[in-house]
Formats: sequence, structure tokens, C-alpha cells
Amino acid sequence: MQYVYYFFLFVITAIAEIVGCYLPWLIAKQGKSFLLLIPAACSLFVFCALLTLHPAAAGRTYAAYGGVYILVALAWLRWVEGISLGRDDYLGALIIFLGVVVIMGQPLSKWLLK
Repeated sequence: MQYVYYFFLFVITAIAEIVGCYLPWLIAKQGKSFLLLIPAACSLFVFCALLTLHPAAAGRTYAAYGGVYILVALAWLRWVEGISLGRDDYLGALIIFLGVVVIMGQPLSKWLLK
């Protein structure tokens, strides 16, 4: 059950990171207001804070998070930007998900080692 909690914590962390980077992208690419930098900075602060909630060693946390980040980024591409995903996107997502499961699927005592 703790694996599910940490997986969804990774998802929320990834959303915070993507929002924090997407808002400046809107400023640079679409000429949106510079005021978007305020929520972008707040979102990146939340992203950093959320990463500290994971009990695993930093390297293991970053490795598993990286995979979840890619999955969330593909979901963002589809649902926020409205771009259809192709067969290779889905295949890559499956491979990445399996990698996350392998990293996080270690015995809980090993996952929680600091």
C-alpha cells in the first residue's frame, strides 16, 4: 500500500514540476503575462518540498521519480496540450512504467533505506 502512496506522491510532484516549467514556456512561446512567473515559482517550490517527503535514498528517489515524470509528461501532452500519443509513446510509457515498478518494487525495507 505504501508503494501506491509514493507513486501518487511522485505524480503530484511531477505535476508541480511541469506546471512550474510550463508557465514560463507560455511566457516565452505564447507571449503570456510575466505575472505567470509568480505561480511558476510557487509550483517549483512545492515540487522541491514534495521531493523531500520520499523516505528513500536520494538517488533511488530521483530514479523512480524520473520514470513517473515521463509518464506524467506524456499525460500532460495528451490532456493539457491536446496532442495525440502514438504507438511508440505508449510503448515507451509501458517500458518506463516497468522500470519504475522494478525500482520501487524492491522490498520495502530496501526502498526505505536512506
